Amino acid sequence: MTAFDMDAARSDILGSDFIGAFCSATERIILAPARIKPDELKIFESTLRAKPILATIGESDLIGMLCRANSNGLIMSNLATEREVEIMKENTEMNVLRLKSRLNAIGSNILANDKIAIINPDYSNDELKEIADVLGVETIKPHLTDFKTLGANNILTNSGMVVNNRCTDSEKSALEHATGFQTTRSTAATGVLSIGLAVVANSKGIVAGNTTSGFELSRIINALE
Repeated sequence: MTAFDMDAARSDILGSDFIGAFCSATERIILAPARIKPDELKIFESTLRAKPILATIGESDLIGMLCRANSNGLIMSNLATEREVEIMKENTEMNVLRLKSRLNAIGSNILANDKIAIINPDYSNDELKEIADVLGVETIKPHLTDFKTLGANNILTNSGMVVNNRCTDSEKSALEHATGFQTTRSTAATGVLSIGLAVVANSKGIVAGNTTSGFELSRIINALE
């Protein structure tokens, strides 16, 4: 907890500062690796105030990289097994799709909240339709020169958006137009550009990697609260 209105904390997962690679959150649920330590999970649960669901995807701990969810649905990598898909359906009670795409780092390639999904422009139009149907939101493919992995390099919640420090002015403006948010540029984990892999957030709280500086954390909080 910080002095800000939004709850905030720092943590690692399994010894890594790249907590967004291992974990993903919506307003209602936290998707975390089955091997997460109890004290780590407690930080996420208390800060984000959501129900934890422990799982694997493709028998991997990299949950945050291999799925993306909002309050309407969940998209999983094609690396997920049938049993892993069933477990997610049973525990989330949401629409669940295993997306058959070569861009299978789903969490890195899709950025979403409960109103919009912004996806890697290399997804096909058929894949865009599948993503839109499951998440139940407007889905767009922006024109980008770099950082097509939107989920890995940006943070989007129902309350705000943070973009990476190398987001161009034109890209920043386009994302602001699409989301309706004034965005803020920031790094995380002391200079990391892949802020989506170093932060897990919803509209209630933020958990950042342990090495995230106070300056970085304050910028992220101010943008998302």
